[in-house]
Amino acid sequence: MNKNVRKVRPADYWRIGEHESWFSDMSAKGWHLHKMGIQFAHFKKGDPKRMEYRIEVTEKKGMSLEQSEMYEGNGWDYVTSYHYFHVFSSPEENHAPELHTDPMEQSFTLDQLNEKLIFNFIGTLIGFLLIIGMLSAVWFLDGTPILRLVEGFVVQQTFISLIIFYNVFISTRAMLSIQALRRNLKEGKTIDHHAPWEKRLRRNTVLSIIIAITIIIGTILPFIQLFKYETFTLPKEDTNLPIVRLADIEQNPLLIRDEYYIDEIDWGNHYTSNWSIIAPVQYESNENGVIENQKWLDESGIYSPSLSSEVYYLRSKIFVKPLISDLMKWHLYGDETKLFVEKQHPSFDQLMICEDKGWKQLVASKGKVVMYIRYSGNAEMNVLIENVAQKISVLAGK
Repeated sequence: MNKNVRKVRPADYWRIGEHESWFSDMSAKGWHLHKMGIQFAHFKKGDPKRMEYRIEVTEKKGMSLEQSEMYEGNGWDYVTSYHYFHVFSSPEENHAPELHTDPMEQSFTLDQLNEKLIFNFIGTLIGFLLIIGMLSAVWFLDGTPILRLVEGFVVQQTFISLIIFYNVFISTRAMLSIQALRRNLKEGKTIDHHAPWEKRLRRNTVLSIIIAITIIIGTILPFIQLFKYETFTLPKEDTNLPIVRLADIEQNPLLIRDEYYIDEIDWGNHYTSNWSIIAPVQYESNENGVIENQKWLDESGIYSPSLSSEVYYLRSKIFVKPLISDLMKWHLYGDETKLFVEKQHPSFDQLMICEDKGWKQLVASKGKVVMYIRYSGNAEMNVLIENVAQKISVLAGK
């Protein structure tokens, strides 16, 4: 009964001698090469037999019929092709003549491949530099890379850039290796058809598994985040959400909502839930209200307080302090973070407050929870702090 087995195909396809040696050793164990796929080499089970393999490189992906028939006439049977590489085999005892007896002449068969590899290297390098430029702008242009990391929207792009970087690495190795092989052939050094391959194949297999896992994670993450990202109108009544509510701050039964509906969502009073691999629980909320029989303290008009908040439950405490720093930079545009002052409070591990231009802001942490509040209204900062302390303790205790 025929039996096939697939082995992870080495990414460094340009190592001709090692591939020929690998195919020969597999045949000696009864596994004979019959196909090279994108990721795997396919072997068929047969009788163990000492076989010699040779790989011919051509300028085009196909090989001419005349060239193939000439090799077959010399005792080499065509096996398979991949890209510009064509594999021939012959039983060891036949002592078939080499495909190339002149290394200098054989080096010319690599000229076209060398040009293609140089072109591929330049193309992948330009693509990688463009990706890095765009990614750097997203990460660092506003100076809040940890906030961007915690939000999670750039994580998948970072995974993609890692894959492209790996392709640049492969392209560079391919180009340099083929150039080195050309030099050796021109110097009269023949290809070692029995070069050791085991160590490099094991390393490449592990690397391929890591790359495959990276691709899978990078593909799955955006779908998880898309599924978790939802926006709702904030219920008027209190909820179990770890969100500070405007009604709790104002403590006035005459407070009514300042509503702004689009597509059945009140964007003046809404909350958004999000997920990332760094912060699996995230909320962002915004509330706007009006008390029609009350005016601002400076008599500037009808009293209309507002409150926005951000809540992050992190997987690790190592992100807490840098996230607090980035939240202050993001909401005060970096240069004015000195307006935040630290305040000691038993309910928090860290509490930073800021009162400026009619706005009250605070960033607080407890355990793995970080909470940001931005409030415009007549209530005192201590009222904000006590409400945040109540909400943050619930989430931090989970």
